[in-house]
Amino acid sequence: MAKIAIVHHSGYGHTRVQAEAVLRGASGVPGAQAQLLSVEELNDDAAPGWRTLDEADAIVLGAPTYMAGPSAPFKAFLDATSGRWAEQRWKDKLAAGFTNSAGMNGDKLATLQQLALFAMQHGMVWIGLGLLPGNHTSKGSPEDLNRLAGFLGAMAQSNADAPPELAPPRADRATAEHLGRRVAQAAGRWRQAA
Repeated sequence: MAKIAIVHHSGYGHTRVQAEAVLRGASGVPGAQAQLLSVEELNDDAAPGWRTLDEADAIVLGAPTYMAGPSAPFKAFLDATSGRWAEQRWKDKLAAGFTNSAGMNGDKLATLQQLALFAMQHGMVWIGLGLLPGNHTSKGSPEDLNRLAGFLGAMAQSNADAPPELAPPRADRATAEHLGRRVAQAAGRWRQAA
């Protein structure tokens, strides 16, 4: 059974909605077991969530984009993995990422790049979104998957004054579900090949 861990931080609930969509997508793949972790659960080295991450075949990283990068609590989580990095404990695990911001652009790409570089430093194998851009022609729609045209990971946009019940929009949630499915399917293949 392929194990997928989805670790995230959500300041206002919007990124948690996106994380739950990744979880739904990953959990819907036969032979996949997915678990959602918040960085707040990883408050010390003895927290059980660290074992979940260590045993996972794939780790999906999710953070809101604040000031052109991941939120401070998520960055603290990244920094807390330095011991695992030194031991190369996560080498050859699969990795992917997602982010959310209030702006249509919001410099989300900078956050995904930081998450991908983090994974590369750990010796992980990054999985991109694998979707063509949506809503980029006159026949497109804001309901298209990948409406924000990201490739490195799943991007979502949530109006700052919208509650998590309404934002991110359905298309961004469906894009996150797609990422979860893609990672779980890849983890199943990766596990069989090992």
